[in-house]
This record gives sequence, structure tokens and C-alpha cells, in this order.
Amino acid sequence: MLVWHSFLLAFSALLPLINPLGSALVFLGLAGDAPKPVYKSLARKIALNNVIFLGIFELLGSTILKFFGISLPIVQVSGGLVIAAIGWSVLNEKDSEAAAKDKQEEAHIMPEDQLHSLEEKAFYPFTFPVTSGPGTLVVLLTLSARFSEGPDSAVVLAHLALFLAIVAVSLLVFVCYAHAAKLTKLIPASTAHGILRVVAFILLCIGVQITWNGASALIATLSRH
Repeated sequence: MLVWHSFLLAFSALLPLINPLGSALVFLGLAGDAPKPVYKSLARKIALNNVIFLGIFELLGSTILKFFGISLPIVQVSGGLVIAAIGWSVLNEKDSEAAAKDKQEEAHIMPEDQLHSLEEKAFYPFTFPVTSGPGTLVVLLTLSARFSEGPDSAVVLAHLALFLAIVAVSLLVFVCYAHAAKLTKLIPASTAHGILRVVAFILLCIGVQITWNGASALIATLSRH
């Protein structure tokens, strides 16, 4: 019962932040048009990276921040700026570049250097911060701290449930990212690019909001002194 309750709590908290479907459109905009096997390969690596990345933060996140003397508001400010920058770059992607990518997809050919470049981005920025951004890390650290209270047996079960929630959300990420190209084929190209711009704008707003939340906490700290 404890595992199920903790799993539902963690899953419901992480799902809207990671937002696999919405993040898939951002992923598509950053990755560009590519053969289907490339999307599946990248999706597999990103999902695996996400499990490892969030799993490490679940276990060591608080310790890492304390070791470097980094507060959660600082994580929000710096991470929010990164997300906003990525949203801005996708929002201002040139149509000519998109057209060139469309031609490349029709030929089902991707240059070796471009493929290698995409693989190098599997962790940054595809896993962090596009899939799991600072907002996700803050919530994860909060859940981890909450689940660390109580008897040892309850703590172990709660953290197991949190890890299972991470795996479940990452599986959804794999499915959405692997089939990201199909999402655009269901609608006209112009509409797909329009949706991508809207999602990029929302990503920009999320980054600004996260930055503001962190900045507000820092300002409140200064006002107390």
C-alpha cells in the first residue's frame, strides 16, 4: 500500500513536469528531420539517460548540492535560464533550415557527422534540460527528502516507488520520442511548425517562471537580513 501510494504521488508529480508528449515536439525541433531508426536510437538513449540521471539525483541530489553549497533557488535560476534559452532558439529557428531538413528526410540520408552530433546531444540538451529540467530536479529532491522520513523499511519502500515512477515516466518518454515524427505527419507541415513554435514559447515561459521562482526566493532571503 505504501509503495503504491508513493508511486502515484511521485508519478503524478513528475509526469506534468517531464510532459513526454510536449517534450517530444521540442525534441523533434532540436533533432531535426532524420530517419526513423535514428529517432528510436536517440529515444532509447534519452530514456535510459533519464532513468540514470534522475536515479542518481534521487539518491545523491541533496548531498551533491550540499557538497557544492548550492541552494535550490540557485538551481531554479540557472536551470530556468537554460530552458528559456533553448525555447528561444527553437522559437526562432529559420524556415529555410527546416526546409533543408525536410529534403534530407525525403532522401532518408543523414550525414555521418550530423548523426554523431545528435548522439553527443543525447544527454545535453535532450535529457537535461529538455526532458528533465531544473523544475523536475527540484520536485525530485523534494520528494526524496519527504520519502526519507520514517522507519528504515518505509524509507526503502518509498524510494523504490519513486524510482519505479521515474522508470514509468521514462518509458513514456521513449514511446513519445521514438514516434515524434509521426506526430507531425498527422497534420500539415505548416501546422506542425506552428505547434512547435507554440510549444517552444511555452518552454520559454516555463524557463522564465522557474527563474522567477528562484529569484523570488533569493530576494526574500535578502529582505530578511
